[in-house]
Amino acid sequence: MSFLTICVTIGFVLVFIAVVMALLRLALGPTLPDRVVALDMMTVAIVSFCGLMATQAEDPAFLDVALALALVGFLATVALARYAERMLERRMRDQSGEERP
Repeated sequence: MSFLTICVTIGFVLVFIAVVMALLRLALGPTLPDRVVALDMMTVAIVSFCGLMATQAEDPAFLDVALALALVGFLATVALARYAERMLERRMRDQSGEERP
């Protein structure tokens, strides 16, 4: 067994642990920002999984998948952050009694 194979195997185990921990945070919350960060963490872990797979399989096609997933994950995080910001603005406006435009 080569040193690279050992390192990739350890990497897979660590990525699996990271995904499980992020999944727990996603399920338990308690707030929307916690869930957004957990979802982003899962995306990063899965991108690293694709990188490890590309190394193990010696196939660069996995890197294309990782790049596409990273872009989609970034856009999802930005969209969820914008949603959370609007929700907070709406709550503040409702508490102050202002009318909606």
